[in-house]
Amino acid sequence: MDTSEQLYELEATGWKRGLYEDIKHTFRAPIVNWIFRTTTANYPEFLRYAWGQVKPAFETARFGRFSVSYRDTILSALEAETSIPTYRRDELEVTPAEYGELRGQLATYDIVAPRLAVLFELVDRALTDEPIGTDPDRSRAATAPLPDWLDADRGRPPTMVAFDEPPEDLSDVVPAIQSFHGLDDGLPSIYRTLAQWPGYLAPMWDDLEPILEGDAFSTAVTEARAAVTDYVDSLPYVPRLDPDSLERRGIDEPAVTELQDLFRDFNRGPIETVVPTLPVYATTVDAAGVRSLQ
Repeated sequence: MDTSEQLYELEATGWKRGLYEDIKHTFRAPIVNWIFRTTTANYPEFLRYAWGQVKPAFETARFGRFSVSYRDTILSALEAETSIPTYRRDELEVTPAEYGELRGQLATYDIVAPRLAVLFELVDRALTDEPIGTDPDRSRAATAPLPDWLDADRGRPPTMVAFDEPPEDLSDVVPAIQSFHGLDDGLPSIYRTLAQWPGYLAPMWDDLEPILEGDAFSTAVTEARAAVTDYVDSLPYVPRLDPDSLERRGIDEPAVTELQDLFRDFNRGPIETVVPTLPVYATTVDAAGVRSLQ
């Protein structure tokens, strides 16, 4: 599987364009994440089938409650030990327009964080035929629709820088980020987005790095993982993405193995520490969503 291959939204046509539109509508965020773009480029028929299997997991009131508690779980774990730094525009070397764009793009990452966490866990388990929905939620929220207002009308389409070598003003920051997450090379999308604003990323990382390296963030990652696990266990249905089901859809064993490796790496690899940082970064500029549902 060539993970450097991606089908970008502007290049998508036909049903692929429609699928991307549905992903954005369902995730309530103006972004088609890398995992969708590269899977479409490599195994489009798999993604078309898989999306239909997993989409309902993101459309219920129960998911809405989970998405809010996921954010609060992470932030509360940090706040129990320290204060998350926040920055007004005049404290950063960014223009007013840049600050507004920064806040909007961080809001988008805050929205997709719980959705990506569930996607990775759900598809990872389903591809290897591991148990899902072992303790199905029998409340009304389990099958009621996601509230229309939740995570609606906020967030801006992320833009990113592409670079092989770190910009000079981030030459110390980029290796530190890679080291923290255990990345051999490259940067996840969130950091390529934040690299557009060195006047934010550099001081923010200096302030947050010791916090992220502490026990409180480790607790946040563990508790967020537990929340995701509980949610997937509570699903009232089971998506069919096991190897036998995929074979009947014409997806052969080598493809299944590559997909298993991809989603297991995202679910249990370095990205496991990246996704929980997204609400934290949004909080630094007051762009995080609600933390409780009344």
